[in-house]
Amino acid sequence: ISREAEAAYSAALTKLLAKDSKNKFSSGNRTFLFWASKDNKTGQQVEQGFYALINASNDVDDPNKNIAKVKDLFKSIYSGLIKTTMEDKFIFLGLAPNMARIAVVYWSECTLKDFAHNILQHFSDMEIADTRTDPKPYYGLYNMLSTVTRGGKQSEAHPNLPEAIMRSVVQGVAYPFVLYSACMRRIRAEQEVRIGRAAIIKAYLNRKYNDKLTAMLNEENNNVGYVCGRLFAVLEYEQERANNSSNIAARYLNSASATPSAVFPTLLNLSIHHEEKLGKGPQVFFSKLKGNIVDKLVDGEFPSHLSIDDQGRFMIGYYQQRQNFYRSKEQKNMEQ
Repeated sequence: ISREAEAAYSAALTKLLAKDSKNKFSSGNRTFLFWASKDNKTGQQVEQGFYALINASNDVDDPNKNIAKVKDLFKSIYSGLIKTTMEDKFIFLGLAPNMARIAVVYWSECTLKDFAHNILQHFSDMEIADTRTDPKPYYGLYNMLSTVTRGGKQSEAHPNLPEAIMRSVVQGVAYPFVLYSACMRRIRAEQEVRIGRAAIIKAYLNRKYNDKLTAMLNEENNNVGYVCGRLFAVLEYEQERANNSSNIAARYLNSASATPSAVFPTLLNLSIHHEEKLGKGPQVFFSKLKGNIVDKLVDGEFPSHLSIDDQGRFMIGYYQQRQNFYRSKEQKNMEQ
C-alpha cells in the first residue's frame, strides 16, 4: 500500500483505539471498533447509541433511560423519521493480537437503515416478561456475557463468543449455539432461570426455529417442553403458598427439564399434600390450572426425554409462568 494510505489508517486506528474512545469495546483478547461513514449528527447519534447499548450503562434513577433512547433512535432511523441514504453506512472492525501484529478477525458494513432494523430485531428477540421493581437492561454484550458465565466473569466466556454475539446483533443472523449452551449450563449449575437467561433462550429459539415465543406467558403454546415448564412452575408456586418456601427447583429442575416422565408423577403426588394445606379457593385454582396444563400433553403422558431445544422451551415456560404469578392484580386488570 502507499505511504499515504498507511498514514491515514494508522491515524484512524490511533484515534479509535485511544483510551477515552467511545468507538470501541473489548472482550477477552478481542477489540471491536465501530464508526459511521459520515461524521454528521445522525452518524454521531448512532455511534453514541450503539456504545450505550454495548455497555448498557445504568442511570441511578432510571436504569433503562439510555436503552429507551437507543430504541427511539433506531426506530426513527428505520421508520424514516430520521432521513438516511444508501451512502450512510455503519462499519465494524474486530481486531486480535497475532504475534507482533494485529489480525483482522471481523468486518461488517451495512447501511444505517439495515443496521437500525437489526438492532430493533435484537430488542424484539430479547424482550421478555419482567416484573422486577428495579429493572435493568439485559440487551448489551457485557450483560449477555455475564449472564452465561460463572460468577458473571466475562473473562470466562468462550474466546469467540463476543464476536459471534456481535455478528448476530449487527447482521441479524441466528444467535450462536455456544451462547445457548452456555446459558443452559449456568441454569443447570445454579438451578435458576434469571431474566437474562430466559431472554437469551427465547432469542436463540425464535431466530433458529422461528418459534414465535412471545414475551409474556402464552397459554396457547402446546409445545411439550413449554407445557412441562409451566407445570413445574405451578407445582413450585403451590408449594410456596402451602409452606412459605419451596425446594422443588433446587432438587428437580434439571431432571424435570431433561426426563419429565421420571419426575412429574412424584411431584404431582406431592402436590396433593400441598393442596390440603391451602384454603378452598387456592385449592380450586391450583387443581384447575394443573388439570388444564396436563390436558395439553398427548394422552396426558409425560415424555421420557426432552431434546436440548425443548429443554430451552421448558425454561421459557417455567420462567413465564412464574412471572405471570408475580404480576400485580392492577396489571392484569389493565390488560383485560
